[in-house]
Amino acid sequence: MQQLLFERSQLTNIRVYFIGIGGIGMSALARFFHQNGAIVSGYDRHRSELCQKLETEGIKIHYEDSLELLDKKADIVIYTPAIPKEMHELNFYKDNGYKLMKRSEILQWITEGTFNVCIGGTHGKSTITSLVSHILRDSQFGCNAFLGAISVNYGTNFWKDEHAVSVVEADEYDRSFLRLSPNVAVITAMDADHLDIYGTLENVQQAFIDFSKRIRPEGCLIVKKGLAKEQELVADNKFTYSFNDVSADYRAENLRVENGSYIYDVVTPTGTIKDITLHLGGIHNIENSLAAIAVSQFVKIEESLIRNAIASFRGVKRRFEYLIKDNKHVLIDDYAHHPEELRALLEGVKTLYKQKIVAVFQPHLYTRTRDLADGFAKSLDIADEVILLPIYPARELPIEGVDSQLILDKMTIQNKRVLSKDEVIATIQSENPPLLVMCGAGDIDELIPIVKKELENNI
Repeated sequence: MQQLLFERSQLTNIRVYFIGIGGIGMSALARFFHQNGAIVSGYDRHRSELCQKLETEGIKIHYEDSLELLDKKADIVIYTPAIPKEMHELNFYKDNGYKLMKRSEILQWITEGTFNVCIGGTHGKSTITSLVSHILRDSQFGCNAFLGAISVNYGTNFWKDEHAVSVVEADEYDRSFLRLSPNVAVITAMDADHLDIYGTLENVQQAFIDFSKRIRPEGCLIVKKGLAKEQELVADNKFTYSFNDVSADYRAENLRVENGSYIYDVVTPTGTIKDITLHLGGIHNIENSLAAIAVSQFVKIEESLIRNAIASFRGVKRRFEYLIKDNKHVLIDDYAHHPEELRALLEGVKTLYKQKIVAVFQPHLYTRTRDLADGFAKSLDIADEVILLPIYPARELPIEGVDSQLILDKMTIQNKRVLSKDEVIATIQSENPPLLVMCGAGDIDELIPIVKKELENNI
Protein backbone atom coordinates (compact mmCIF):
# COMPACT_ATOMS: atom_id res chain seq x y z
CA MET A 1 0.00 0.00 0.00
CA GLN A 2 1.07 3.61 -0.41
CA GLN A 3 2.51 5.12 2.74
CA LEU A 4 0.95 7.93 4.72
CA LEU A 5 2.83 11.11 5.52
CA PHE A 6 2.71 10.40 9.25
CA GLU A 7 2.84 7.66 11.86
CA ARG A 8 -0.14 6.41 13.85
CA SER A 9 1.33 8.02 16.97
CA GLN A 10 1.54 11.44 15.28
CA LEU A 11 -2.02 12.23 14.30
CA THR A 12 -2.49 15.41 16.35
CA ASN A 13 -3.56 18.28 14.08
CA ILE A 14 -3.25 16.20 10.90
CA ARG A 15 -6.06 17.29 8.58
CA VAL A 16 -8.20 14.38 7.35
CA TYR A 17 -11.07 14.85 4.90
CA PHE A 18 -13.71 12.18 4.22
CA ILE A 19 -15.80 11.95 1.06
CA GLY A 20 -18.88 9.99 2.13
CA ILE A 21 -18.25 10.46 5.84
CA GLY A 22 -21.75 9.26 6.80
CA GLY A 23 -21.17 5.68 5.66
CA ILE A 24 -21.08 3.20 8.52
CA GLY A 25 -17.50 2.16 7.80
CA MET A 26 -16.28 5.65 6.97
CA SER A 27 -17.77 7.16 10.13
CA ALA A 28 -15.88 4.62 12.26
CA LEU A 29 -12.63 5.76 10.65
CA ALA A 30 -13.62 9.40 11.12
CA ARG A 31 -14.07 8.71 14.82
CA PHE A 32 -10.70 6.93 14.95
CA PHE A 33 -8.87 9.97 13.57
CA HIS A 34 -10.92 12.45 15.59
CA GLN A 35 -10.32 10.62 18.87
CA ASN A 36 -6.60 10.46 18.08
CA GLY A 37 -6.28 14.23 17.72
CA ALA A 38 -6.66 14.78 13.96
CA ILE A 39 -8.71 17.62 12.47
CA VAL A 40 -11.54 15.76 10.75
CA SER A 41 -14.12 17.09 8.32
CA GLY A 42 -16.05 15.70 5.41
CA TYR A 43 -18.87 15.57 2.91
CA ASP A 44 -21.98 13.45 2.67
CA ARG A 45 -24.99 13.86 0.44
CA HIS A 46 -27.49 13.23 3.22
CA ARG A 47 -27.63 14.63 6.78
CA SER A 48 -28.43 11.31 8.40
CA GLU A 49 -28.79 10.64 12.09
CA LEU A 50 -25.24 9.29 12.06
CA CYS A 51 -23.91 12.47 10.45
CA GLN A 52 -25.72 14.56 13.03
CA LYS A 53 -24.09 12.52 15.78
CA LEU A 54 -20.65 13.08 14.25
CA GLU A 55 -21.36 16.81 14.19
CA THR A 56 -22.18 16.79 17.92
CA GLU A 57 -18.83 15.06 18.49
CA GLY A 58 -17.03 18.01 16.87
CA ILE A 59 -16.63 16.87 13.26
CA LYS A 60 -17.51 19.44 10.59
CA ILE A 61 -19.67 18.07 7.76
CA HIS A 62 -21.30 19.69 4.73
CA TYR A 63 -23.90 18.28 2.35
CA GLU A 64 -23.19 19.95 -1.00
CA ASP A 65 -20.68 18.75 -3.58
CA SER A 66 -18.88 22.08 -3.40
CA LEU A 67 -15.31 23.14 -4.09
CA GLU A 68 -15.90 26.08 -1.75
CA LEU A 69 -16.69 23.90 1.25
CA LEU A 70 -14.07 21.16 1.06
CA ASP A 71 -10.80 21.27 3.04
CA LYS A 72 -8.08 22.56 0.69
CA LYS A 73 -5.47 22.10 3.43
CA ALA A 74 -6.21 18.39 3.87
CA ASP A 75 -3.18 16.16 4.48
CA ILE A 76 -5.10 13.10 3.41
CA VAL A 77 -8.44 12.47 1.69
CA ILE A 78 -10.31 9.23 2.35
CA TYR A 79 -13.07 8.00 0.05
CA THR A 80 -15.12 4.90 -0.70
CA PRO A 81 -15.48 3.12 -4.06
CA ALA A 82 -19.20 3.93 -3.95
CA ILE A 83 -18.51 7.62 -4.66
CA PRO A 84 -19.53 8.54 -8.26
CA LYS A 85 -16.53 9.16 -10.52
CA GLU A 86 -17.99 12.47 -11.69
CA MET A 87 -18.11 13.95 -8.18
CA HIS A 88 -16.56 17.45 -8.20
CA GLU A 89 -14.81 17.23 -4.84
CA LEU A 90 -13.19 13.87 -5.59
CA ASN A 91 -11.92 15.10 -8.96
CA PHE A 92 -10.57 18.31 -7.40
CA TYR A 93 -8.44 16.29 -5.02
CA LYS A 94 -7.33 13.93 -7.81
CA ASP A 95 -6.41 16.75 -10.18
CA ASN A 96 -4.44 18.70 -7.60
CA GLY A 97 -2.14 16.03 -6.26
CA TYR A 98 -3.68 15.38 -2.85
CA LYS A 99 -2.99 12.07 -1.12
CA LEU A 100 -6.13 10.00 -1.69
CA MET A 101 -6.75 6.65 -0.03
CA LYS A 102 -9.63 4.21 0.02
CA ARG A 103 -11.25 3.26 3.29
CA SER A 104 -9.80 -0.25 2.94
CA GLU A 105 -6.26 1.13 2.63
CA ILE A 106 -6.70 3.11 5.83
CA LEU A 107 -7.94 0.04 7.70
CA GLN A 108 -4.90 -1.84 6.44
CA TRP A 109 -2.63 0.92 7.70
CA ILE A 110 -4.33 1.09 11.11
CA THR A 111 -4.19 -2.67 11.68
CA GLU A 112 -0.70 -3.46 10.36
CA GLY A 113 0.78 -3.41 13.86
CA THR A 114 -2.10 -4.89 15.87
CA PHE A 115 -3.49 -8.33 16.73
CA ASN A 116 -6.50 -8.52 14.40
CA VAL A 117 -9.84 -10.27 14.67
CA CYS A 118 -11.52 -9.87 11.27
CA ILE A 119 -15.14 -10.92 10.75
CA GLY A 120 -16.12 -11.62 7.14
CA GLY A 121 -19.13 -13.05 5.36
CA THR A 122 -21.97 -11.98 3.10
CA HIS A 123 -24.28 -11.77 6.12
CA GLY A 124 -24.02 -11.96 9.92
CA LYS A 125 -20.73 -10.15 10.23
CA SER A 126 -22.00 -6.95 11.87
CA THR A 127 -23.61 -8.77 14.79
CA ILE A 128 -20.60 -11.06 15.30
CA THR A 129 -18.15 -8.15 15.09
CA SER A 130 -20.15 -6.21 17.66
CA LEU A 131 -20.54 -9.22 19.97
CA VAL A 132 -16.83 -10.13 19.81
CA SER A 133 -15.91 -6.50 20.50
CA HIS A 134 -18.34 -6.40 23.42
CA ILE A 135 -16.97 -9.62 24.93
CA LEU A 136 -13.38 -8.35 24.66
CA ARG A 137 -14.34 -4.99 26.17
CA ASP A 138 -16.62 -6.36 28.88
CA SER A 139 -14.03 -8.96 29.95
CA GLN A 140 -11.29 -6.30 30.17
CA PHE A 141 -9.30 -8.04 27.42
CA GLY A 142 -9.64 -4.78 25.47
CA CYS A 143 -9.80 -3.94 21.78
CA ASN A 144 -10.10 -1.19 19.23
CA ALA A 145 -13.44 -1.82 17.53
CA PHE A 146 -14.34 -0.94 13.93
CA LEU A 147 -17.97 -1.97 13.58
CA GLY A 148 -20.27 -2.07 10.58
CA ALA A 149 -23.24 -1.05 12.71
CA ILE A 150 -23.99 0.99 15.82
CA SER A 151 -23.60 -0.96 19.06
CA VAL A 152 -26.69 -0.56 21.23
CA ASN A 153 -24.56 -1.09 24.35
CA TYR A 154 -22.20 1.79 23.55
CA GLY A 155 -24.04 3.94 21.00
CA THR A 156 -21.13 3.98 18.56
CA ASN A 157 -19.43 2.01 15.79
CA PHE A 158 -15.89 2.70 17.04
CA TRP A 159 -14.00 2.75 20.29
CA LYS A 160 -10.30 2.87 21.08
CA ASP A 161 -8.25 0.98 23.61
CA GLU A 162 -4.63 0.99 24.76
CA HIS A 163 -4.25 -2.68 23.86
CA ALA A 164 -2.89 -3.33 20.37
CA VAL A 165 -5.91 -5.42 19.41
CA SER A 166 -8.31 -4.57 16.59
CA VAL A 167 -11.71 -6.12 15.87
CA VAL A 168 -12.71 -5.27 12.32
CA GLU A 169 -15.75 -5.95 10.18
CA ALA A 170 -14.12 -7.32 7.02
CA ASP A 171 -16.15 -5.97 4.11
CA GLU A 172 -16.10 -8.01 0.89
CA TYR A 173 -17.41 -5.12 -1.23
CA ASP A 174 -14.75 -4.05 -3.77
CA ARG A 175 -12.58 -6.87 -2.31
CA SER A 176 -11.72 -4.52 0.55
CA PHE A 177 -11.11 -7.34 3.04
CA LEU A 178 -8.17 -8.63 1.02
CA ARG A 179 -6.09 -5.80 2.48
CA LEU A 180 -6.47 -7.12 6.03
CA SER A 181 -4.11 -9.52 7.82
CA PRO A 182 -6.13 -11.41 10.45
CA ASN A 183 -4.78 -13.27 13.44
CA VAL A 184 -8.30 -14.61 13.84
CA ALA A 185 -10.74 -14.65 10.93
CA VAL A 186 -14.41 -15.59 10.86
CA ILE A 187 -16.26 -16.49 7.66
CA THR A 188 -20.02 -16.64 8.11
CA ALA A 189 -21.30 -17.11 4.56
CA MET A 190 -20.19 -16.93 0.92
CA ASP A 191 -23.47 -16.29 -0.87
CA ALA A 192 -23.90 -14.54 -4.19
CA ASP A 193 -23.78 -10.81 -3.50
CA HIS A 194 -22.11 -7.72 -4.96
CA LEU A 195 -22.29 -9.37 -8.36
CA ASP A 196 -21.76 -5.91 -9.86
CA ILE A 197 -18.21 -6.31 -8.52
CA TYR A 198 -17.61 -10.07 -8.70
CA GLY A 199 -19.72 -11.14 -11.66
CA THR A 200 -20.27 -14.73 -10.47
CA LEU A 201 -20.81 -16.70 -7.28
CA GLU A 202 -17.56 -18.54 -7.97
CA ASN A 203 -15.65 -15.25 -7.88
CA VAL A 204 -17.27 -14.37 -4.56
CA GLN A 205 -16.23 -17.71 -3.12
CA GLN A 206 -12.67 -17.33 -4.44
CA ALA A 207 -12.39 -13.95 -2.72
CA PHE A 208 -13.21 -15.58 0.62
CA ILE A 209 -10.68 -18.34 -0.06
CA ASP A 210 -8.11 -15.62 -0.72
CA PHE A 211 -9.17 -13.90 2.50
CA SER A 212 -8.49 -17.09 4.48
CA LYS A 213 -5.00 -17.23 2.97
CA ARG A 214 -4.22 -13.85 4.53
CA ILE A 215 -4.46 -15.25 8.08
CA ARG A 216 -1.14 -14.79 9.84
CA PRO A 217 1.01 -17.80 10.86
CA GLU A 218 -0.39 -19.67 13.88
CA GLY A 219 -3.62 -17.76 13.40
CA CYS A 220 -7.14 -19.13 13.53
CA LEU A 221 -10.03 -19.51 11.10
CA ILE A 222 -13.58 -19.94 12.40
CA VAL A 223 -16.02 -20.89 9.65
CA LYS A 224 -19.70 -21.75 9.39
CA LYS A 225 -20.03 -25.52 8.99
CA GLY A 226 -21.25 -26.67 5.61
CA LEU A 227 -20.23 -23.72 3.44
CA ALA A 228 -19.49 -24.51 -0.17
CA LYS A 229 -15.73 -24.87 -0.68
CA GLU A 230 -15.27 -25.06 3.09
CA GLN A 231 -12.32 -27.44 2.57
CA GLU A 232 -10.50 -24.78 0.57
CA LEU A 233 -10.60 -22.38 3.52
CA VAL A 234 -7.37 -23.03 5.38
CA ALA A 235 -5.44 -21.85 8.45
CA ASP A 236 -3.01 -23.25 11.02
CA ASN A 237 -5.97 -23.53 13.42
CA LYS A 238 -9.47 -24.09 12.04
CA PHE A 239 -12.79 -24.49 13.87
CA THR A 240 -16.33 -24.82 12.57
CA TYR A 241 -19.61 -23.70 14.11
CA SER A 242 -23.24 -24.52 13.47
CA PHE A 243 -26.51 -24.18 15.34
CA ASN A 244 -27.24 -27.90 15.23
CA ASP A 245 -24.73 -29.79 13.05
CA VAL A 246 -23.30 -32.35 15.47
CA SER A 247 -20.06 -32.53 13.47
CA ALA A 248 -19.27 -28.84 14.10
CA ASP A 249 -16.66 -27.88 16.71
CA TYR A 250 -19.08 -25.37 18.24
CA ARG A 251 -22.83 -26.05 18.35
CA ALA A 252 -25.87 -25.25 20.49
CA GLU A 253 -28.05 -27.72 22.34
CA ASN A 254 -30.80 -27.76 24.97
CA LEU A 255 -32.42 -24.59 23.61
CA ARG A 256 -35.20 -22.94 25.63
CA VAL A 257 -37.18 -19.76 25.05
CA GLU A 258 -37.97 -17.72 28.15
CA ASN A 259 -39.57 -14.26 28.11
CA GLY A 260 -38.55 -13.64 24.50
CA SER A 261 -34.92 -14.63 25.09
CA TYR A 262 -32.93 -17.76 24.29
CA ILE A 263 -31.16 -19.94 26.86
CA TYR A 264 -28.95 -22.73 25.59
CA ASP A 265 -25.78 -24.73 26.13
CA VAL A 266 -22.77 -24.50 23.83
CA VAL A 267 -20.72 -27.57 23.02
CA THR A 268 -17.07 -26.63 22.40
CA PRO A 269 -13.91 -28.66 21.67
CA THR A 270 -12.97 -28.42 25.37
CA GLY A 271 -16.36 -29.01 27.01
CA THR A 272 -19.86 -27.55 27.34
CA ILE A 273 -20.67 -24.01 28.43
CA LYS A 274 -24.00 -24.18 30.26
CA ASP A 275 -26.86 -21.71 30.22
CA ILE A 276 -25.83 -19.05 27.74
CA THR A 277 -28.51 -16.34 27.72
CA LEU A 278 -29.04 -14.29 24.56
CA HIS A 279 -31.54 -11.45 24.42
CA LEU A 280 -31.56 -11.22 20.60
CA GLY A 281 -34.23 -12.88 18.51
CA GLY A 282 -33.53 -15.30 15.68
CA ILE A 283 -31.87 -18.70 15.54
CA HIS A 284 -29.23 -17.09 13.31
CA ASN A 285 -28.16 -14.94 16.26
CA ILE A 286 -27.61 -18.05 18.37
CA GLU A 287 -25.36 -19.24 15.56
CA ASN A 288 -23.63 -15.84 15.50
CA SER A 289 -22.94 -16.19 19.21
CA LEU A 290 -21.20 -19.53 18.57
CA ALA A 291 -18.70 -17.82 16.28
CA ALA A 292 -18.09 -15.13 18.89
CA ILE A 293 -17.57 -17.77 21.59
CA ALA A 294 -15.05 -19.56 19.36
CA VAL A 295 -13.08 -16.33 18.93
CA SER A 296 -13.21 -15.67 22.67
CA GLN A 297 -11.93 -19.12 23.53
CA PHE A 298 -9.06 -18.84 21.06
CA VAL A 299 -7.83 -15.68 22.83
CA LYS A 300 -8.34 -17.48 26.16
CA ILE A 301 -11.16 -15.49 27.76
CA GLU A 302 -12.63 -17.26 30.77
CA GLU A 303 -15.94 -19.06 30.39
CA SER A 304 -17.71 -17.04 33.10
CA LEU A 305 -16.68 -13.75 31.44
CA ILE A 306 -17.97 -14.97 28.08
CA ARG A 307 -21.31 -15.97 29.62
CA ASN A 308 -21.70 -12.65 31.44
CA ALA A 309 -20.84 -10.59 28.35
CA ILE A 310 -23.33 -12.40 26.10
CA ALA A 311 -26.07 -11.95 28.68
CA SER A 312 -25.43 -8.19 28.74
CA PHE A 313 -25.19 -7.83 24.94
CA ARG A 314 -27.99 -5.66 23.59
CA GLY A 315 -27.21 -6.11 19.93
CA VAL A 316 -26.66 -3.54 17.22
CA LYS A 317 -28.98 -1.02 15.73
CA ARG A 318 -31.04 -2.36 12.83
CA ARG A 319 -30.13 -6.01 13.47
CA PHE A 320 -33.22 -7.73 14.91
CA GLU A 321 -33.63 -4.57 16.98
CA TYR A 322 -36.74 -4.41 19.13
CA LEU A 323 -38.19 -0.89 18.98
CA ILE A 324 -41.46 -1.91 20.65
CA LYS A 325 -41.94 -5.07 22.68
CA ASP A 326 -45.04 -5.05 24.86
CA ASN A 327 -48.42 -6.73 25.18
CA LYS A 328 -49.95 -4.70 22.34
CA HIS A 329 -47.24 -4.41 19.70
CA VAL A 330 -43.92 -5.81 18.58
CA LEU A 331 -41.90 -3.69 16.15
CA ILE A 332 -38.64 -5.18 14.86
CA ASP A 333 -36.18 -3.28 12.70
CA ASP A 334 -33.49 -5.06 10.68
CA TYR A 335 -30.91 -4.14 8.04
CA ALA A 336 -31.54 -7.38 6.09
CA HIS A 337 -30.94 -6.70 2.39
CA HIS A 338 -29.97 -10.13 1.04
CA PRO A 339 -32.35 -13.10 0.60
CA GLU A 340 -30.48 -15.21 3.16
CA GLU A 341 -30.62 -12.40 5.71
CA LEU A 342 -34.34 -12.00 5.11
CA ARG A 343 -34.90 -15.73 5.48
CA ALA A 344 -32.97 -15.84 8.77
CA LEU A 345 -34.80 -12.77 10.06
CA LEU A 346 -38.33 -13.96 9.27
CA GLU A 347 -37.71 -17.54 10.37
CA GLY A 348 -36.26 -16.12 13.59
CA VAL A 349 -39.40 -14.08 14.20
CA LYS A 350 -41.50 -17.21 13.67
CA THR A 351 -39.56 -19.09 16.37
CA LEU A 352 -40.52 -16.44 18.91
CA TYR A 353 -44.03 -15.42 17.86
CA LYS A 354 -47.03 -17.40 16.63
CA GLN A 355 -49.08 -14.44 15.40
CA LYS A 356 -49.40 -12.92 11.92
CA ILE A 357 -46.16 -11.39 10.63
CA VAL A 358 -46.43 -8.21 8.56
CA ALA A 359 -43.13 -7.37 6.83
CA VAL A 360 -42.21 -4.08 5.17
CA PHE A 361 -39.16 -4.48 2.91
CA GLN A 362 -37.21 -1.96 0.86
CA PRO A 363 -35.04 -3.58 -1.86
CA HIS A 364 -31.52 -2.12 -2.08
CA LEU A 365 -29.85 -1.63 -5.49
CA TYR A 366 -31.26 -2.38 -8.92
CA THR A 367 -28.53 -4.91 -9.68
CA ARG A 368 -29.09 -6.86 -6.46
CA THR A 369 -32.84 -6.90 -7.09
CA ARG A 370 -32.32 -8.09 -10.66
CA ASP A 371 -29.82 -10.79 -9.71
CA LEU A 372 -31.58 -12.11 -6.60
CA ALA A 373 -35.29 -11.49 -7.23
CA ASP A 374 -36.17 -15.20 -6.95
CA GLY A 375 -34.41 -15.47 -3.60
CA PHE A 376 -36.06 -12.33 -2.25
CA ALA A 377 -39.49 -13.63 -3.23
CA LYS A 378 -38.92 -17.02 -1.59
CA SER A 379 -37.69 -15.47 1.66
CA LEU A 380 -40.47 -12.88 1.84
CA ASP A 381 -43.06 -15.64 1.37
CA ILE A 382 -42.21 -16.70 4.95
CA ALA A 383 -44.18 -13.68 6.19
CA ASP A 384 -47.97 -13.61 6.23
CA GLU A 385 -48.23 -10.17 4.65
CA VAL A 386 -45.59 -8.20 2.74
CA ILE A 387 -45.40 -4.54 1.79
CA LEU A 388 -42.62 -3.63 -0.64
CA LEU A 389 -41.25 -0.12 -0.93
CA PRO A 390 -39.72 1.09 -4.20
CA ILE A 391 -36.07 0.13 -4.74
CA TYR A 392 -33.48 2.29 -2.98
CA PRO A 393 -30.93 3.02 -5.76
CA ALA A 394 -27.94 4.10 -3.64
CA ARG A 395 -25.09 4.50 -6.15
CA GLU A 396 -26.97 3.05 -9.14
CA LEU A 397 -29.06 4.33 -12.04
CA PRO A 398 -32.38 2.61 -12.86
CA ILE A 399 -32.38 -0.57 -14.93
CA GLU A 400 -35.27 -1.06 -17.33
CA GLY A 401 -37.73 -3.68 -16.11
CA VAL A 402 -36.22 -3.86 -12.62
CA ASP A 403 -38.43 -2.59 -9.81
CA SER A 404 -40.12 -3.89 -6.67
CA GLN A 405 -42.93 -5.36 -8.76
CA LEU A 406 -40.37 -7.84 -10.10
CA ILE A 407 -40.11 -9.39 -6.64
CA LEU A 408 -43.83 -9.10 -5.94
CA ASP A 409 -44.74 -11.03 -9.10
CA LYS A 410 -42.53 -13.95 -8.03
CA MET A 411 -44.04 -14.25 -4.54
CA THR A 412 -46.67 -16.90 -3.81
CA ILE A 413 -48.46 -15.44 -0.77
CA GLN A 414 -51.69 -13.58 -1.50
CA ASN A 415 -51.36 -10.60 0.80
CA LYS A 416 -48.68 -8.51 -0.88
CA ARG A 417 -48.40 -5.03 -2.39
CA VAL A 418 -46.01 -2.25 -3.40
CA LEU A 419 -46.58 1.03 -1.56
CA SER A 420 -44.90 4.41 -1.25
CA LYS A 421 -43.63 5.60 2.13
CA ASP A 422 -46.69 7.78 2.66
CA GLU A 423 -48.95 4.85 1.83
CA VAL A 424 -47.08 2.66 4.32
CA ILE A 425 -47.71 5.20 7.08
CA ALA A 426 -51.39 5.42 6.17
CA THR A 427 -51.61 1.62 6.21
CA ILE A 428 -50.03 1.42 9.66
CA GLN A 429 -52.48 4.04 10.93
CA SER A 430 -55.48 2.15 9.64
CA GLU A 431 -54.48 -1.48 10.18
CA ASN A 432 -52.42 -1.18 13.41
CA PRO A 433 -50.53 -4.51 12.97
CA PRO A 434 -49.57 -6.19 16.29
CA LEU A 435 -46.35 -7.72 14.84
CA LEU A 436 -44.47 -5.61 12.32
CA VAL A 437 -41.02 -6.28 10.85
CA MET A 438 -39.35 -3.48 8.89
CA CYS A 439 -36.25 -4.38 6.90
CA GLY A 440 -33.87 -3.12 4.24
CA ALA A 441 -30.59 -1.25 3.79
CA GLY A 442 -31.82 1.93 2.12
CA ASP A 443 -33.55 4.91 3.70
CA ILE A 444 -36.34 2.83 5.23
CA ASP A 445 -34.76 3.74 8.56
CA GLU A 446 -36.26 7.23 8.15
CA LEU A 447 -39.72 5.64 8.34
CA ILE A 448 -38.98 3.82 11.57
CA PRO A 449 -39.55 6.61 14.12
CA ILE A 450 -42.77 7.62 12.35
CA VAL A 451 -44.11 4.06 12.33
CA LYS A 452 -43.05 3.56 15.94
CA LYS A 453 -44.96 6.68 16.98
CA GLU A 454 -48.07 5.59 15.06
CA LEU A 455 -48.09 2.17 16.73
CA GLU A 456 -47.59 3.69 20.16
CA ASN A 457 -50.43 6.14 19.52
CA ASN A 458 -52.73 3.27 18.54
CA ILE A 459 -52.33 1.36 21.80
